[in-house]
Amino acid sequence: MFNTIFDTSATGLDIKSALLAAGAALILGLALAITHQKTSQTTKGFLVTLATLPLLVMAVMIMINGNLGTSIAILGAFSLIRFRSLQGRAKDLLAIFFAMMIGLACGMGHILFGTVITIIAIIAIILFTYTRFLEPDSHERVLKVVIPEDLDYDEVFTDIFKKYTSRHRLVKMKTMNMGSLYKLTYDVKIKRGVKEKEFLDEIRVKNCNLKVLLSEPCCEEEV
Repeated sequence: MFNTIFDTSATGLDIKSALLAAGAALILGLALAITHQKTSQTTKGFLVTLATLPLLVMAVMIMINGNLGTSIAILGAFSLIRFRSLQGRAKDLLAIFFAMMIGLACGMGHILFGTVITIIAIIAIILFTYTRFLEPDSHERVLKVVIPEDLDYDEVFTDIFKKYTSRHRLVKMKTMNMGSLYKLTYDVKIKRGVKEKEFLDEIRVKNCNLKVLLSEPCCEEEV
């Protein structure tokens, strides 16, 4: 069922097989782009990349056509290319790898295999995105607090943490402003029903109203 559509015994590539592989790569790439558009925040440029990347990878695979020298040359060319953009999110990197898989499958003539895997992967992405499966704990937070150097960072927030959190752990500490300030980073789990504003207000009273940042683990920012 998953045999290649290319005739490996022939010296040349049939134009019909090449066009079929190109059409399949473009259609599957478009399906991937639409899926990524519906399940993630993205840009039109990235979606265009996802839609056309399988076609280009397929063309490269056909041009190589088992030639070792050409394969090495292509590998050297790809090593010069970098993904010049903002730091990629996990789903963006997954989509890029997905697009390359489609192109490789179509370029080797395994169109049916590539289509089946694409359908299965798209269904999995949709299910994982729109259900609570694999969803992290919504009460997990990263707390970053700046305090003066004269405060005892080991005990200064203990009473507040007991009142508002079910778990807390100091994971990082560094000095700022030539040692006159400390920046503390905590992993905390907020108790259910707690108002985060009240939690932050009490932190601000303790740290002399210096900077405080409370964020989800996936979207940390610098204080």
